[in-house]
Amino acid sequence: MPDTPDQINQGPDLRSRLKPGVKVRVTQQIAARNYAWPSEIVGELVSFSQKQTGSWYAHSRGEKLWLDRMVIKKEDGEVSTLNLDEFSRVEIVDD
Repeated sequence: MPDTPDQINQGPDLRSRLKPGVKVRVTQQIAARNYAWPSEIVGELVSFSQKQTGSWYAHSRGEKLWLDRMVIKKEDGEVSTLNLDEFSRVEIVDD
């Protein structure tokens, strides 16, 4: 994985527990001028990794921007790919 700061702000312990099959809740928000629009997704973790984008970013590994990406399968079978940022909150859900 590239040398970039963790974007999952709950720390390295959580990162080590994110394995396929774990049930997670991810809360993300879109910031607007005077409010935030939250979104929550709950499902089974399919994969979690850092992926290279097509964007150029100076002084990073391979001169590319790397993002934390998580693939989640929801209970209804829908598969969602999430790009995590510093405002994303990831929790492991106990059944």
